[in-house]
Amino acid sequence: MEKSKVYFSDFSTAPNQRNLLEKLRHLVKVAGIEQLPLKNRFTAIKIHFGEPGNLAYLRPNYAKVIVDIVKENGGKAFLTDCNTLYVGRRKNALDHLDAAYENGFSPFSTGCHIIIADGLKGTDEALVPVEDGEYVKEAKIGQAVMDADNFISLTHFKGHEATGFGGTFKNIGMGCGSRAGKMEMHSAGKPHVNQSVCVGCGFCQKNCAHGAITITDKKASIDHSKCVGCGRCIGACPMDAVEAAGDEVNDILNCKIAEYSAAILRNKPCFHISLITDVSPNCDCHSENDRPIIPDVGMLASFDPVALDMACADLCLAQPIISDSVPGEKAAKGEDCEHSHDVFNYTHPDTNWRSGIEHAVKMGLGNKEYELITVK
Repeated sequence: MEKSKVYFSDFSTAPNQRNLLEKLRHLVKVAGIEQLPLKNRFTAIKIHFGEPGNLAYLRPNYAKVIVDIVKENGGKAFLTDCNTLYVGRRKNALDHLDAAYENGFSPFSTGCHIIIADGLKGTDEALVPVEDGEYVKEAKIGQAVMDADNFISLTHFKGHEATGFGGTFKNIGMGCGSRAGKMEMHSAGKPHVNQSVCVGCGFCQKNCAHGAITITDKKASIDHSKCVGCGRCIGACPMDAVEAAGDEVNDILNCKIAEYSAAILRNKPCFHISLITDVSPNCDCHSENDRPIIPDVGMLASFDPVALDMACADLCLAQPIISDSVPGEKAAKGEDCEHSHDVFNYTHPDTNWRSGIEHAVKMGLGNKEYELITVK
């Protein structure tokens, strides 16, 4: 198989040279972003808006570069993400929009609007078949993502406590899953009610199509023999009392993310961009960000999401570990140093990012053999 092309620019700049935004623009143009059929088409740009309090997310300035290119080619761009499963500032569309605006993602700064792809409560989803899925037969994808004609992922590449690193597939597969889809990826079981939080309002019961929820003494309970695990009750609960099991093992989680990504990648023209900067040890879903674990590396772009994640991982593993970071402090104490060659596994020993790459290759989503092309 021919190697996939991944294009790379570092973050170096100087007076009378391209600044970082100009470098990103030049990089994606050389990589072929304008080969997408943009004219008169709706283009979803998938980006993580950052949980308020976390400052490691990508700046909105980078998003505007991509939006401008889409618009210059006659396209209609929008930024998008889906609501989160966990309790936070992005679990419904109104709070999610507030968080995005708070972090600088306004139409005035990015040049386009935001659409929360799975709607107000995270229940607006398209059911997309994944015929060769081992774990997922029908992905629950935010409707606006599936309605778009083109799809561009703009990813902050960083560490992750469950998947090893958060790269292109994490941004696409987990990011574009509805709240029920996220539950399916995170859980091998079915949701339950935290009765210490439940107030017996009955919204979950009204949204259950299978008669699995009953209210007794102002407390809801779920009959797992009737529950199909659709997750509608999670989105319906105003008190966040309905909780996913969260019991899926990390390797299977990575595989499910790849299968959810397939639901999008196989259904529309796609292009992918990753920035290796502020490489925090954990996901941008946290309301804080710890010190970076490695130095900033650069920006990359490709039509192949597997090659892109693989190239990002290889570049990160070639970097020195920052001494006062989480893995740096482990190394200073002499802890588990035989694994320190892989900064992501060293930071989170219970993770295996390679499982997701291998499963994506198995599903034909890309090639982990790549040619890295430096763009000046």
